[in-house]
Amino acid sequence: MKPLKPLIISGREVLPLVEGGKGISISNGESSGAWAASGGVGTFSGVNADSYNDKGELIPQVYFGRTRRERHEELVAYAIAGGIQQARVAYERSNGQGRIHMNVLWEMAAAERVLHGVLEGARGLIDGVTCGAGMPYRIAEICARYGVHYYPIVSSARAFRALWKRAYYKFRDWLGGVVYEDPWLAGGHNGITNSEDPLRPEPPYPRVQELRSLMSEFGLDATPIFMAGGVWYLHEWADWIGNPELGPIAFQFGTRPLLTQESPISDAWKQRLLTLHGGDVLLNRYSPTGFYSSAVLNDFLKELQQRSERQVAYTVEPIGEHVAPFHVGARGRLVYLTMHDRVSAQRWVADGFTEALRTPDSTLIFVAPEKALEIRTDQINCMGCLSACLFSNWAQNEAATTGKKTDPRSYCIQKTLQAIRHSDDVEFQLMFAGHNAYRFASDPFYANGYVPTVRELVERLQTGD
Repeated sequence: MKPLKPLIISGREVLPLVEGGKGISISNGESSGAWAASGGVGTFSGVNADSYNDKGELIPQVYFGRTRRERHEELVAYAIAGGIQQARVAYERSNGQGRIHMNVLWEMAAAERVLHGVLEGARGLIDGVTCGAGMPYRIAEICARYGVHYYPIVSSARAFRALWKRAYYKFRDWLGGVVYEDPWLAGGHNGITNSEDPLRPEPPYPRVQELRSLMSEFGLDATPIFMAGGVWYLHEWADWIGNPELGPIAFQFGTRPLLTQESPISDAWKQRLLTLHGGDVLLNRYSPTGFYSSAVLNDFLKELQQRSERQVAYTVEPIGEHVAPFHVGARGRLVYLTMHDRVSAQRWVADGFTEALRTPDSTLIFVAPEKALEIRTDQINCMGCLSACLFSNWAQNEAATTGKKTDPRSYCIQKTLQAIRHSDDVEFQLMFAGHNAYRFASDPFYANGYVPTVRELVERLQTGD
């Protein structure tokens, strides 16, 4: 194992070991501050971060607004207050060591407003901002305004070229690094594009090499690239360390920091991670963002799979093979299915999946009455947590809607991520994870259910294991 040489990241020489930021308070001030105190780069989530009252008690993110717009404003206020508070905690816990970064999603609700609010309220506490889930053109301008380095998350050289040509060249002095996130192996939302096959992973080395060549064209030879997604043992990446073709490389860990004592997730979640097997993380497209995402295949994802499998195409008039009449809803509105699909629909209804919900793709999905009620209730309670949502048709435009039908094949992502973060329910909530999460079970570092401190993990990583 080659020794890890420190890199200049966000203006300070630190270990090239970066905590992945994640979302919905899954990494917070405690975990990121501990990572920074260990000499690396700690990253707290700026996506609906938790807030606490004067007694140190969690402030539940409860919404009282009668309209989606009003609830959206409440959500933005929660996000800014939580981000400022977590930045303060991280700064205090870091003991003046390492660097503190904040992670945001460009497609989250009011991303620019939240960034301005947190960076203004936490001046001098945040050293860098990582940002992905979309094309964050304006992140450079915003960070430069506050004297903070920015780190775009990309999955290809082509994406970085577009960002650089459009905006980043104007703010090159504040570009602290570029995060290459493997779109097939990373946890959470993935950057697989229409030109890539989700079932055919591509090796990261040539893709990162292409990114470095492009950055060299722009005079960014000394700008670090963070390798994210699929990183577990550093001895498996020995040929990347000190490689002149790749230039300065740091390694970002998203999944392994989940299983530390400072990690804020529940003990039930931590124990679940220790039981995973290969193939237990599913790359799927159920997210209301429209992006691919990777999560543990628990009962939550299985229900979504089954929901989509109970699906048939329909027409409102008899067309082609769609000649079999079928009545939908309490009013018995007539639609037409194929003869084969009507047999399937009748079987699902007989099995108790009596509610047929329409999708934007002119299909029907069949669910039980209680699930239909849950879906409709979640859509009604939407607080606009994304810039645009397939599930609720929210959009943060003047009309506050995408103008499209809601998609009942998806789910309220805010609701489920808040639930898994703040409860012990790890089966019926969305559990994001990288595809290497199954390695917890075989890694001797975690033998007999051992949960290390962040410092122990950082020290372990430096050995190559």
